[in-house]
Amino acid sequence: MSSITPNVPSAADLPRPKHRRTPTGFSPKEIKSFEASIPAASRDLWQQFGVTEFQDKEAFQKEFIRHVETTLARSMYNCDDLAAYLAASQAIRDRLIVAWNKTQQKHTTKDQKRVYYLSLEFLMGRAMDNAMLNAGVKDITKTGVDDLGFKIEDLLEQEPDAALGNGGLGRLAACFVDSIASTNYPGWGYGLRYQYGIFKQRIVDGYQVESPDYWLAFSNPWEIPRYEIAIDVMFYGYTRKYTNDQGKTVSIWEGGEQVQAIAYDVPVPGYDTETTNNLRLWASKPTREFDFEKFNSGDYESSVRESQKAETISAVLYPNDNFYSGKELRLKQQYFWVAASLNDIVRRFKKTHRPWSDFSDQIAIQLNDTHPTIAIVELQRILVDMEGLEWDAAWEIVTSTFGYTNHTVLPEALEKWPVPLFGNLLPRHLEIIYNINLFFLQKVEKMFPKDRDMLARVSIIEESSPQQVRMAYLAIIGSHKVNGVAELHSDLIKTTIFKDFVAIYGTDKFMNVTNGITPRRWLHQANPKLSELIASKVGSYSFLKDLTLLKKVEPFAKDPEFIEKWADIKKFNKARLAALIKKNNGIDVSVDALFDVQVKRIHEYKRQQMNIFSVIHRYLTIKAMSAEEKKDVTPRVCIFGGKSAPGYYMAKTIIKLINSVSEVVNKDADIGDLLKVVFIADYNVSKAEIICPASDISQHISTAGTEASGTSNMKFVLNGGLILGTVDGANIEITREIGEENIFLFGHLAESVDDLRHQRRFNDVPINPDLQKVIDAIEGGMFGDKDIYGSLIYSVTGNRDYYLVSDDFQSYLDAQKLVDKDFKDKTTWVSRCITAVANMGFFSSDRAINEYAESIWNIEPVAK
Repeated sequence: MSSITPNVPSAADLPRPKHRRTPTGFSPKEIKSFEASIPAASRDLWQQFGVTEFQDKEAFQKEFIRHVETTLARSMYNCDDLAAYLAASQAIRDRLIVAWNKTQQKHTTKDQKRVYYLSLEFLMGRAMDNAMLNAGVKDITKTGVDDLGFKIEDLLEQEPDAALGNGGLGRLAACFVDSIASTNYPGWGYGLRYQYGIFKQRIVDGYQVESPDYWLAFSNPWEIPRYEIAIDVMFYGYTRKYTNDQGKTVSIWEGGEQVQAIAYDVPVPGYDTETTNNLRLWASKPTREFDFEKFNSGDYESSVRESQKAETISAVLYPNDNFYSGKELRLKQQYFWVAASLNDIVRRFKKTHRPWSDFSDQIAIQLNDTHPTIAIVELQRILVDMEGLEWDAAWEIVTSTFGYTNHTVLPEALEKWPVPLFGNLLPRHLEIIYNINLFFLQKVEKMFPKDRDMLARVSIIEESSPQQVRMAYLAIIGSHKVNGVAELHSDLIKTTIFKDFVAIYGTDKFMNVTNGITPRRWLHQANPKLSELIASKVGSYSFLKDLTLLKKVEPFAKDPEFIEKWADIKKFNKARLAALIKKNNGIDVSVDALFDVQVKRIHEYKRQQMNIFSVIHRYLTIKAMSAEEKKDVTPRVCIFGGKSAPGYYMAKTIIKLINSVSEVVNKDADIGDLLKVVFIADYNVSKAEIICPASDISQHISTAGTEASGTSNMKFVLNGGLILGTVDGANIEITREIGEENIFLFGHLAESVDDLRHQRRFNDVPINPDLQKVIDAIEGGMFGDKDIYGSLIYSVTGNRDYYLVSDDFQSYLDAQKLVDKDFKDKTTWVSRCITAVANMGFFSSDRAINEYAESIWNIEPVAK
């Protein structure tokens, strides 16, 4: 009888466990089981052929050519500058993604608390130069493309500025996400992927004309589409309530319209570190792209209407809200963005299987101004309605999670929404706001039983017609920390617009974190020659990570050789700006003249009108001089730039006046090079990188107490220019750091503003005589039709001068005279500039982020 040998299967015959890959990462608890489910041979192959970061020129060139021939389907015979830019960008992006993947895996494994930075704007500027710098491959890329017959400067010019922001708010957010990565903190930014940004500014007959900014005209190589991450976001509808089996009343929001939020990820590399964090941007898409039934019935327009309506949400930054539909679209934008972001954040937290009580121990969310405040209500809705938490437990989580950064002291700038609009668009959220307000006011009434007026003053709901939802008040009540962005600003919000909340919560809830800027972009990238000169004295480029090392340059402020090199760099930068002005404006300017710059959002409180009035005064003064007197005049080029909101008539009038003055002054043969006036259209980050290094004087002249901080003042000083400014915002702290002798201050102080306004409102205060001469010239038709400027003149005369242009005008002219006088001594001027730069170490965004991390977010950097 023969024995039968059992059929023992070999290892190759055994069934393999199926590895379930998840599209959006994994939790620490899942890592080991996931790894074990992947066969060893598969893991070995993956590691053998895994993508690596190119380390030398040849490896870069290999990647470059591969992208030209495969990604772009071109060859060396038809590879132009645009194709070369796209190929180089793809090669660098691939490198960033490798680092990005490693960073996300590390952060998941370490499982530390993360920060999520919610900002409606991220004014990132061009990405390629910054990516090369932070990833440490600038020289490799430069020589690599040079060998292939291209110049890196030509490639960089092919990239459009990412139209994801407008002004200082968005640029601050961009600096902050850069610094979060550079200081190794685990953190993501969340924003909107605008199709057209705010607008492209053109000047036609002196007027601002808005047109779409087609910055996505060709594929954006710096973003990673995440089509698999599609989050449904609802609007309108109604709230249905029922009692569940436990006798608890449950609210369900249903019956509304839905759109989808599609994620696009942008890697954010840190400088001199492997950390590459993420900026996730949301694009709006319809839940149904195309109604085939309507199309077949001949209703072609309706067949795509829902698609167009959905995509409108993320089309334009700050749609004009001068009418109802514009207001509704703005609120839609804000809810769409925060709903998608919170869904993402909550989903990620739930994968850790932690109890909800750990939520604020693992997650910090920072609200950059009031735009994302609805996130407070949305998180409360998620916890109560969807996760079943009790109200008080949910509210404790919410208030422990959020921090709120305020960016204004102007009451009129605090965001409000009409209750009828809010209730129609977000009915369940309005109910929650009423409940938050009720519980808050009950607390206030117990604290201040005899002050009934306080209830109206601090209520989230403003009793106006119609009622308004005060978003800033909601942000304060729903956050554990509220911070201003400069010392004066933080003091003012506690003593003016939010003083009642200080009485309720105490001073500990309110704090200051002075803004900062990243020296990588705003010194090294914008001004490489100056950065190199500083590095020669510091001993390395280490000051790009520790800006306080600039102090080592101060001893050379009296060194003749160093002063000469510094002056040569400034002249080079002025020549670069002069070339830009010639190209864009057709105006020739002398690099030996004083370059006087004011570039920022056009607004009455920033007082560009006062600047152009002083330019007219200068013009009239020079015109009245004899030939001999003109020899003593300090030649000056007055440079303006900035956008007005599309519906802001007064700001647009200021732009028109600047351009009209430019037309008259620049063509006047009697003036010549003694005075030139230039308006640089479509001001953006890449233009700022040319303008900032070229300035001799930059103007930051807001009415005292109106500018929260400002960051352009920091950028100009860091690039070796001096400030002409009021005692406002961060000008105060800059003065303290660099010394009063290195800044030109003028104007009334913040504590005098209310009294001056009161006096002007109720008394007949004469206008400044020099300002009156300027007004007479405008009304006399010197700069075109006087009727165009009627409203502008009206706003600064009589008792209507809210921004105190007349009150500060004489002091302003005196400061300008001092600038003219001091600029003549070029050696002393350069010495003062060197001293100023040497003392700018405090104004790094790395320092600001460390303060946020320690005082608000309670997070730690991830160890290497």
